[in-house]
Amino acid sequence: MKGWLLHHRKAAEQALHRLVATPVNTLLSAMVVGIALALPAGGNMLLVNVQQLAQRIAAAPQLSVFMSLESGKKEVDETESRLRHHPQVRDVRFVPREDTLRRLKQSEGIGEVIESLPRNPFPDAFVVLPRSETPEALETLRAEFVKYPGVEHVQLDSAWVQKLDALLRLARLAVTLLAAALGTALVAVTFNTIRLQILTQDAEIEVSRLLGATDAFIRRPFYYFGALQGLAGGAVAWLVVLCTTLLLRGPVSELASLYGVGFTLYVLPLPESILLFALAALLGWMGAWLSLSRHLHD
Repeated sequence: MKGWLLHHRKAAEQALHRLVATPVNTLLSAMVVGIALALPAGGNMLLVNVQQLAQRIAAAPQLSVFMSLESGKKEVDETESRLRHHPQVRDVRFVPREDTLRRLKQSEGIGEVIESLPRNPFPDAFVVLPRSETPEALETLRAEFVKYPGVEHVQLDSAWVQKLDALLRLARLAVTLLAAALGTALVAVTFNTIRLQILTQDAEIEVSRLLGATDAFIRRPFYYFGALQGLAGGAVAWLVVLCTTLLLRGPVSELASLYGVGFTLYVLPLPESILLFALAALLGWMGAWLSLSRHLHD
């Protein structure tokens, strides 16, 4: 085990030495990879901030449960009890039919019309605030409440939730496609870099094979080289996103305050930052693997 770790340590040191030996090429490659990764990483950061902002400024979705006109006090009380004890319901507000009639009588323009009605045409109703605001959870609650005895209709106020969810899903898909396209570019950059390394060290590789070196021993430094180059690009991408966020934080907060909204642009969270570095290293390793599989085999 110690020998295995020693081989990996020497391979990593050898790859790091190659990167340091050509600082200009290393810096340029890291900048190319970093700018490519900064676009999807910045897009993800903006999506997280937009989602948090939308949750703060948008009204909470609610369900309006309307009882039938023939429902009596017993059915209304049973429905209220079931709604208040439902595990997915956060709050319930009862709206008696008499209150609805009284408010409409006080409204200008229709007060006289309401007065002329022979009886109260409005049902008792409940305004329900759910715990989960996802469209799927709201639709599930609506389908359940409409089956309660005495319930005539359940109105789901989630149009804005569905639109926002659709927009965010579309934006996530766009960021994913962009990340896939630019990730392919990162693999291509590493592929070409490793190919040049193989061509310049062709004689050294042949001598190593004659001395009995295994393919794993020969490939290992190139794998580390690709992973380290990807990590360098990930670091550049992280710095680009961080600097952009810090530069935009002031203007965005000032703009939000003009609309009466307290909002601060957040930097890329720690889990997303770790994922960025991990993906950058993985893509660099993949580029090295593809290049080695193609050229060393030949």
